Amino acid sequence: MRIRSLGVIDDAVVELSPGFTAVTGETGAGKTMVVTSLGLLLGGRADPALVRIGAEKAVVEGRVTLPADAGAVVRAEEAGAELDDGTLLISRTVSAEGRSRAHLGGRSVPVGLLAELADDLAAVHGQTDQQGLLKLSRQRQALDRYAGDTVAVPLTKYTEAYRRLRAVSAELEEITTRARERAQEADMLRYGLDEIAAVEPRAGEDVELAEEAERLGHAEALSSAATAGHAALAGNPEDPEGIDASTLVAGAHRALEAVRSHDPALASLADRIGEIGILLGDVAGELAGYADDLDADPLRLAAVEERRAALTALTRKYGDDVNAVLAWAEHSAARLTELDGDDERLGELTAERDALRTELGALAQALTDARTEAAARFAAAVTAELASLAMPHARVSFDLRQTEDPEGVEVGGRAVAYGPSGVDEVELLLAPHPGAPPRPIAKGASGGELSRVMLAVEVVFAGTDPVPTYLFDEVDAGVGGKAAVEIGRRLAKLARTAQVVVVTHLPQVAAFADRQLLVEKTNDGSVTRSGVKVLEGEERIRELSRMLAGQEDSETARAHAEELLATARADG
Repeated sequence: MRIRSLGVIDDAVVELSPGFTAVTGETGAGKTMVVTSLGLLLGGRADPALVRIGAEKAVVEGRVTLPADAGAVVRAEEAGAELDDGTLLISRTVSAEGRSRAHLGGRSVPVGLLAELADDLAAVHGQTDQQGLLKLSRQRQALDRYAGDTVAVPLTKYTEAYRRLRAVSAELEEITTRARERAQEADMLRYGLDEIAAVEPRAGEDVELAEEAERLGHAEALSSAATAGHAALAGNPEDPEGIDASTLVAGAHRALEAVRSHDPALASLADRIGEIGILLGDVAGELAGYADDLDADPLRLAAVEERRAALTALTRKYGDDVNAVLAWAEHSAARLTELDGDDERLGELTAERDALRTELGALAQALTDARTEAAARFAAAVTAELASLAMPHARVSFDLRQTEDPEGVEVGGRAVAYGPSGVDEVELLLAPHPGAPPRPIAKGASGGELSRVMLAVEVVFAGTDPVPTYLFDEVDAGVGGKAAVEIGRRLAKLARTAQVVVVTHLPQVAAFADRQLLVEKTNDGSVTRSGVKVLEGEERIRELSRMLAGQEDSETARAHAEELLATARADG
């Protein structure tokens, strides 16, 4: 990894080799930045406070080597990343303003994609992870992760049934608690539909009646205009000597017809005048018919206005026009059918809820059985690991219990509380020595014991759900003496099948490492390229001496350091 402007690190390269790498250095030298950097490459949260003071951004770049068929490689290639001879390049940038960017194989990708790849790339553990193990939910998750498909399969079925039950229960509660409001809504809709049905409006009727009312209100003027127009076009029977348009046009047509054979142009004009005469006759006939048909009956006008008033009463309440009123009626009829069907729906939902609760109880029992079986295996495996971590008499066990709840689901003849992960409360118990009662690890384990339990759990996971790289940040906190030696020995054993990186302050642990990296500050308080170096030979003995006694040149410390290295080599 190359780390720039992150915390106390100005610009440094950390070379992580296969096997067991120990990262050491004085307190505050920046060892934890190695863990932080790897966390950023694995999609961890970007904190702008990590950016070195005075810098615009922090950058972490990593080179990861993976087999071609690894799940992370497949997912990266799907995202457009390119691999360089099986090597995947990952980059993460964090600006001082808080913006974060990620690149994978030369392609810009969402930070969330790095988090997706993390499970296949590395397992990172620090002090916060130890504290997280104290939470019951994390302990249940750890057990489920160890159990694999034996728990995952019934858990998936349980989760699906749980979600459906929640949805059905929510709908039932909504129908039940809003019964009064829904009844009031049904009454209002029913009243409106009855009111509309009583009027029986037709689509577009309000427009038609408005036109008819306008016509009836001006019937006399319309009749006079139509009669005058007819007389102007076709003549007035009471004035046989009068001149009208039809007579004049007919005279013009006769005059042209008499000479049309002498000039085609004039013949064409004669034809057009003939057409005008026909058109005048048609219009005159229609005007006569209009005048005869015009109804000036005041009773009809009163009936039209009364009908319009009835329609206006509807449009005032239910829509801008009659068409909108009819649309409201159609929608409201459907809604009323839905509301009137509540009783039937209530029965259906109640039956489905009861069936789902029964099904959920059976699935919860299957889930409990699977967890119980896995818990026995998990506890035995962790106990065996603790024996190799200087806790030979410690015993780990799991307490799986349920809480009775009259509103819960029935499991094993009891009504118990249930949630999205089942009915089980899972708690990891530790009996550190013979005769000691098993107690929750939050109460029964010291800081050093908790560190070893955490390491034992991770080692057990490594046998069932391995990842290529494990990184531990001071997982040996609170441990010393023989226990520290055993932790170093166990980490070295884990490193035979995986890459292990440990940030440690214990020489007993560092001595077992295949490679030891020293992180040290310069005089200005920063870590530069030269501040992260591989220790070999005399340099490694001096660093182990410093870790042992705080004095690099102490002969006693040197002798002890050499003894630690010899023990580690002999063990390997």
